[in-house]
Amino acid sequence: MSREASVLFDVPGPKARRRNLIIGVVGSLGLAAFLVFVIVRFNDTGQFESAKWDPFQYSGVQQFIFDGLKATLKAFALAAVFSILLGAFLAAGRLSDHRIVRWASTTFVTFFRAMPLLVLIFMLYLVPGSQGWWKWDPMWPLVVGLTIYNGTVQAENIRAGILAVPKGQSEAAYALGMRKTQVMTMILVPQGIRTMLPTIISQIVVTLKDTSLGFLITYPELLAAAKLIGGYQDYNMPFIPVTIIVGTIYVAMCMILSAFATWLERRLRTSRKGKPPAVVPPTQAELSRDNVAIV
Repeated sequence: MSREASVLFDVPGPKARRRNLIIGVVGSLGLAAFLVFVIVRFNDTGQFESAKWDPFQYSGVQQFIFDGLKATLKAFALAAVFSILLGAFLAAGRLSDHRIVRWASTTFVTFFRAMPLLVLIFMLYLVPGSQGWWKWDPMWPLVVGLTIYNGTVQAENIRAGILAVPKGQSEAAYALGMRKTQVMTMILVPQGIRTMLPTIISQIVVTLKDTSLGFLITYPELLAAAKLIGGYQDYNMPFIPVTIIVGTIYVAMCMILSAFATWLERRLRTSRKGKPPAVVPPTQAELSRDNVAIV
């Protein structure tokens, strides 16, 4: 078996390769047939008629979609940053030497990871107003809910990265007289985040997609804009066209984030290897000086 072969399974033989090829071809043909069926059905029901696509040429509709996109990106940016900060804090808490801090962090992570995100968002949106505590903009229940849920997931990712750091680094830091907080914040957490960066960015992509839940609490994000445009009777209720357009926008944003994660992982892998120091050959004068010194 070659070095490139996976350690998780044996290299497929001729029969297995032929079977995999047949399965791949049949699966691709089935997917192509399904796509053709969907396109034909859309065409039969008039979803490709110009009357359903004409509204998207209006500047008002384009601005409405753009405003929804800006609201989506605003909520996503806040939730992504806050969730990473919360994840780093909870990861440090779960690895704390203090039992109370460790138990509190573990309870928080376990509880909110098990809670459905939609329930959490609805609770944050409805409970404060119904109890007369405060009334806030629909963006903040969405951002706080995304931060709590994704922060608990990021905490586990960061904790796994911290545990993957060799013990010798923390032991060397303690030998230099550094405190536990300094070791955690200056050595372990940065390396843990760097190790788990692809997984962290993958969870950020999930955060971006979860912003679509904001339309359920009247937050005017991209999906809410699509819902309003699709239900407008003066535009012949273009549900399918607006779904195609908004879906394409979501897919494009997720692909950009995934491409960024791939580029960043490749960049970090290259920088981690580094370049070997350049070897400068000695000059003739230095060789002559060394020979004189030896003599």
